[in-house]
Amino acid sequence: MTNVSIIGGGAWGTALAMAAKRAGSDVCIQARELEVVESIYTSHENTMYLPGHALDPTIRAVTDPIEAINGADVLLLVTPAQHSRALMTTLNEALSPEQSIVICSKGIEQGTFALLSEIVYEVNPDLSPMILSGPTFAAEVASQRPTAVTLATTDQTKGDLVSKAIGTPYFRVYLSDDIIGAQIGGAVKNVLAIACGIVEGRQMGDNTRAALITRGLAEIVRMGKAKGAKPETLMGLSGLGDLTLTCTAKQSRNFSLGMALGEGRSLDKILGERTSVAEGVFTASSVIGLAKRLGVEIPICQSVDNLLNHGADISQEITNLLNRPFKIESL
Repeated sequence: MTNVSIIGGGAWGTALAMAAKRAGSDVCIQARELEVVESIYTSHENTMYLPGHALDPTIRAVTDPIEAINGADVLLLVTPAQHSRALMTTLNEALSPEQSIVICSKGIEQGTFALLSEIVYEVNPDLSPMILSGPTFAAEVASQRPTAVTLATTDQTKGDLVSKAIGTPYFRVYLSDDIIGAQIGGAVKNVLAIACGIVEGRQMGDNTRAALITRGLAEIVRMGKAKGAKPETLMGLSGLGDLTLTCTAKQSRNFSLGMALGEGRSLDKILGERTSVAEGVFTASSVIGLAKRLGVEIPICQSVDNLLNHGADISQEITNLLNRPFKIESL
């Protein structure tokens, strides 16, 4: 039996714990909230973040991340992206290169514009993190709806171990060696989902959303290629697949946030009502910073960043995008 520890007791971490348990692994969840740990033990449910989904009674829960990783073969890191450096610093002394470390969050660090794998390398150069990404809603994974994900790794042996530790017929794991591409797709799509949500909130129509998704994919591919990603990765589950899901479903936190913005609500009020993190809000400025560093033009993401971080007017940003010069369609 493989020992799997999940660092982060939110909805996605809990759903991954359920997938790993179904795969036959011994599972431990680390959550910072004592009430989450208590609900997992007493009611076998994460009543705060994933209510209504029964957990296997043998799933353990702790608040101490060091305790959680002790003896683990596989570590799934599922904390918000902007907490990644602090988490790695906390865990560093207790980590072993023999452990399979899997980043399951999506984002780019603010200020440094570092990918999450780059943060891991900076904190501990001996580690070789993997990336788990793809079109996933936690509630659907918890309900055992058929789901497919990408696991990007440079270590085939460890990749096979992780696939067996979390994969089932209903949670299919496809291996890739493109660490960069799996992260670019997952990070940038969150920003684009906010834009698609605005389209929905403004009732601009399905034509508009289809155009935005397509041109948004072009932005992902341009940025990925400039960073060293493989274009075919960005046409797969961690690119096009994740983008399609997040830009078309109201249960997407980023899409629903964009809808509320499009309907005229303020960002502060929207965020004040939420306990979960919409990663696109925090990643938008980082995506733009990295794009500028790479010399890549991503106008849709730029407009989202203007709205979220620079007080821009939605109507004016829409006008600016619609009045861009006509050009040959290309990536």
